[in-house]
Amino acid sequence: MNKPEPDWRWSTPEGSREFDRLMDGLLSFREKIQWIEEIETLHERFAENRMKKRIAENQAAPSRP
Repeated sequence: MNKPEPDWRWSTPEGSREFDRLMDGLLSFREKIQWIEEIETLHERFAENRMKKRIAENQAAPSRP
């Protein structure tokens, strides 16, 4: 698979859509599914870390009478 060269425009809304269209044409169905699964795993890890951070902040906060 020929990967496109990184471009600063991909950080803009229009560039992001352009990148999506470009990658849609290059990835196989299996690669798209794998990419989605990896993103879901990352999302779950972020959610777990946010929860751990909230718990730690609540435990460290001084209790008010």
